[in-house]
Amino acid sequence: MALTKRQREVFEFIKAFVGEKGYSPSLEEICAHFGLSSVATVHKHVQHLVEKGFLRKGWNRSRSVEPMPEESSDGNALELPLLGTVAAGALHEAIEQTGESVTVPREMVGRGESYVLQVRGDSMIEDHIQDGDFVVVERREEARNGETVVALVRGEEATLKKFFQRGPKVVLEPANRALRPIEVAAADVQVRGVVRGLLRQY
Repeated sequence: MALTKRQREVFEFIKAFVGEKGYSPSLEEICAHFGLSSVATVHKHVQHLVEKGFLRKGWNRSRSVEPMPEESSDGNALELPLLGTVAAGALHEAIEQTGESVTVPREMVGRGESYVLQVRGDSMIEDHIQDGDFVVVERREEARNGETVVALVRGEEATLKKFFQRGPKVVLEPANRALRPIEVAAADVQVRGVVRGLLRQY
């Protein structure tokens, strides 16, 4: 989909900024770079870039954006952004590591936007997801019962668990019989994606 000249300039600035600093520029920083006075104007450019598929919103920050992944040279894989770590154990705050990428087989990538997270903890070991593994995640805000999801609990703590909706409650269930499920109000859980693949380095 074609971009206007200004949209292209904004895209190239964001791409270079993320590549250099490892995180997204603020709307104010984009304004300052182009000598613009209106944050609303920049917001419109960014929103158009998201709608046209050149940018996507960060998985755990509502105002964060990053360039969409590019195809690798062999055509059978994609370069997906490594966005940080996610707990497969006790809840902890997500740690962003933007700026890095991981080569992923194309068959692991769903139809939606995808990204990679590194797993910390052992709560999913009975599903063969171990500490240090990388999971390929398709960005979705809804999940079916039994799917393994990346979820934010109370807006800030990230976890990797099996998802079950039970009335007004959500149960985030580990795949480790030594650990107990996490049960919280459905309103306190935001699904950030569903696991589509697993990568392991030896």
